[in-house]
Amino acid sequence: MAGLPNLANMDCLGRINRAIDHVTRNLAQPLRLDEVAKVACFSPYHFHRVFRAVVGETLHDFVKRLRLDRALYLMSHGDGMSLTDVALACGFGSSSDFSRSFRDRFGLPPSAFDLEEFRKMRRQQMVDALPEGDKLALRPVDHNPDGFQVRLRELPARRVAYLRVFRPFEGGVVETVAKLVAWAKARGLEGGQWLGWMWDEPEIVPLEQCRYDVGLEVPEGVALAPEVHEVRFEAMKVAQVYMLGGVDLETRALDWLYGVWMPPSGYMPDHHPCFEAWVGLPLAQGMERCEINVQMPVVKTSG
Repeated sequence: MAGLPNLANMDCLGRINRAIDHVTRNLAQPLRLDEVAKVACFSPYHFHRVFRAVVGETLHDFVKRLRLDRALYLMSHGDGMSLTDVALACGFGSSSDFSRSFRDRFGLPPSAFDLEEFRKMRRQQMVDALPEGDKLALRPVDHNPDGFQVRLRELPARRVAYLRVFRPFEGGVVETVAKLVAWAKARGLEGGQWLGWMWDEPEIVPLEQCRYDVGLEVPEGVALAPEVHEVRFEAMKVAQVYMLGGVDLETRALDWLYGVWMPPSGYMPDHHPCFEAWVGLPLAQGMERCEINVQMPVVKTSG
């Protein structure tokens, strides 16, 4: 892709992002190469080559990795789901197929995997990788020293314009936010609801494989530039916590939501990512003074 004109690069990246979004949101369904290529408006042959060049792995490997990442997430937060339920929810044909793939990647079957130690290891990697990462160290969450309060909200279906940052823990988020803010201001859209989200949980997914999206809810009919992509979120219920602070406070809010609020609440996480719903423009007060509503999409437990 290096030799393509810039506009072609933008169009190509937009198509690959559509494919990534399709895969991420349909992990429980069959994801054949020809069907995903069609979503990206490529022939299967060209899609295979372009996807591998942009993402760094084949579609098959990408799908398999995301399914296993999703399985780890459900094993962590799935409210006692059986391993068979986890396997089917993540698109594996059977529990034996899931167990074989899991063992190939992690060296152990899921029934013998120490998920708590794995998450501690991933959290430590995040602590080591980030400036002032020691603020993210695990702390007891059986109380609420930050005074978090949950508000349950019903959000309507939304159309969101977004830009994606690959490998966000290595930088690029501030520049990408500035780029989308400039695009929005040029069109008088900057007063809309700004969002940030990650489909990948860094306590499960290696930091170099994480993706961060910064987005802005936009009305129907607003034309998007070639470099700005579109995603649609269906109506959802969220558990919302307000915060004003840095990434350490946001991490504590998520730890508290998952570890303290959720278990007795009668809710479990939905398949959507957690959102940063910014109050005003994103990063307007810098990285250490973020005013956001942390929104965890939730559904009622079957029990």
